[in-house]
Amino acid sequence: MVEEDIYVKPPSIHFLPMHLFLQFMASAAPVLLALLLLVVSWLWDYIIVRLVWRPYMAAKKLKVQGIHGPPYKFLKGCNEDVRRMKDAADGLELDVHDHNYLPRVAPHYLKWRSQYGGTFVYWFGAKPRICIFNNYEWARQILSNKSGHFLKNDVHPTVLALLGKGLVLVEGIDWVRHRRVIKPAFTMDKLKMMTNTMVACAHSMVKELKYQASSNKNGETRVELDKEFQVLTADIISRTAFGSSYKLGIDAFHTQRELQEIAVETLLNVQLPGFKYLPTRRNWKKWALENKLSSTLMQIIQSRLASEKSGYGSDLLGLMLEACTATDQDGKQRHQLSLSIDEIIHECKTFFFAGYETTSLLLTWTVYLLSVYPEWQARLRVEVLRECGEENPNGDNLSKFKEMTMVFLETLRLYGPAIFIQRKTSSDVTLGETKIPKGYEIVIPSAIMHRDKEVWGDDADEFNPLRFENGASRAAKVPHALLAFSIGPRSCIGQNFAMLEAKSVLAMILKEFSFTLSPNYVHAPVDMLTLQPKFGLPVILRLLDASS
Repeated sequence: MVEEDIYVKPPSIHFLPMHLFLQFMASAAPVLLALLLLVVSWLWDYIIVRLVWRPYMAAKKLKVQGIHGPPYKFLKGCNEDVRRMKDAADGLELDVHDHNYLPRVAPHYLKWRSQYGGTFVYWFGAKPRICIFNNYEWARQILSNKSGHFLKNDVHPTVLALLGKGLVLVEGIDWVRHRRVIKPAFTMDKLKMMTNTMVACAHSMVKELKYQASSNKNGETRVELDKEFQVLTADIISRTAFGSSYKLGIDAFHTQRELQEIAVETLLNVQLPGFKYLPTRRNWKKWALENKLSSTLMQIIQSRLASEKSGYGSDLLGLMLEACTATDQDGKQRHQLSLSIDEIIHECKTFFFAGYETTSLLLTWTVYLLSVYPEWQARLRVEVLRECGEENPNGDNLSKFKEMTMVFLETLRLYGPAIFIQRKTSSDVTLGETKIPKGYEIVIPSAIMHRDKEVWGDDADEFNPLRFENGASRAAKVPHALLAFSIGPRSCIGQNFAMLEAKSVLAMILKEFSFTLSPNYVHAPVDMLTLQPKFGLPVILRLLDASS
């Protein structure tokens, strides 16, 4: 599918006298000829070179090295095949104990692996993508590389509007500069100080849920818990990282959700040159949402700038604003920008989306698994009550939740937010004996590699938190087999934040409720840029007092 058609009304034609027309054509002939040559040159480069010759040569080079794959189709590559296979698999429903959702979300990967082997090439439009299966050494080399040979892939325009070009997407010296500013906000000491806010937000949610349950004679309430987690984690990230109000945080959340829906709808569309600048209905909507998101985030930034005399604060936003200015040796402030205001807005987009999306999904899939395996739910409740007693969790006792950590790691293995990791070569590189030219994209299908029985054991498709009893590096035969937060220098800077937040929220829930899946729950994970339950997570919460 190409982007939607644009209707343009044909212009009216006004005829000139013939002699004036001939004079005009004579004087304009050199310009028109130059324009014609320019158009022909561009068409030759785009259609013949980029859409025909380069894919042909790429396939030929890889075929010589034993890497095969589905044939390239002009302009569209394999996009339509992927769309067709995913649409066909979308109606598949799984048993709640079946954690192999790959035929639903990645049927193309499974089909092509069976046809072409563990390393194959397919085409995203005219771009070759090399998919590597169960090659953990290649994955380590790619993700741990510090020389800049492997960059983030080119980003879909709507995904860029959603995420912003922040720490996740910037490269080179810009990445070093951004990370240097942001890293201090995520030290463990700072994170422990944030747990009070996390617990307070969770307490408000639990209090409301307790009221709903106590209003019923049986002490139960049915809750769409995935939606509750989305709102809760949006509130937490807005308060802990940006010190903003609940309202502004929720406004940003809803805007990013709408952008996410547009990105999912258009991800497999062929991106024609310049099309993102044309005034189509979808582009207008994307621009409006992008402006609204930037405006909302700017309100948060402006409120902090107004409090400059009392300091910007030590949270993420405060540290970024502090980085906007430097001080001369004579003590006078000068505007030596380390991060510009535009860069701060991009970082706010990145961390706001990552801050609520990853943690809300971790909590959602963990509650699903603990509902299916009530023995683990009981074990975690015992652990929470043992470490916290009647008190709420805090920065110190959260670190003592060993079994909860094991459950979260197993949840990330089976239901990690990202089902694959992508990189692009910035120069010609060699992996093993395979030579990969500059500009080729590489896909590491982490969700599939997390189910490799040779590495994870015969129970790789099963829920078994005990595999993480001795830590993540000893859970499998390969130390770096868990790729949920990636590995290497570009691993997720917020992973400790996410784990502390998830522990805080889950502990508060376990202290007050037992829970089971609602009879209406349908197990159908879906890829919406992140792995989500297609029909939500309806759960029956029951007050513990009512259970006794």
